[in-house]
Amino acid sequence: MTPFAAKSFTADRPWGSQLLGDFGEVAVRLHSSDAPYHWHTNTGNEVFVVLDGVVDMHVREAGVERIHRLHAGEGMAFSAGDAHVAHPQGLARVLVVERKDSE
Repeated sequence: MTPFAAKSFTADRPWGSQLLGDFGEVAVRLHSSDAPYHWHTNTGNEVFVVLDGVVDMHVREAGVERIHRLHAGEGMAFSAGDAHVAHPQGLARVLVVERKDSE
């Protein structure tokens, strides 16, 4: 067992992470960032949960961009191929569960 303090975690670069769990093909990571990521799709399903801060999650649904504002304790689940990009509003800490070969 290894304790971690999500509320005080700060990465050394935007979207830097700490590996919390390795489950074969799936990884659980704690990320921190105050800068947007980039548009991407994942090779498998992804769970994205905001632990601290606010994140505007931009998604493309049927060719239309939509924005979902996520506060601490809220998240989204994505299927493989769902286009999305996270835009933190200030510093945010996020828990991500995804395949290791995802971006």
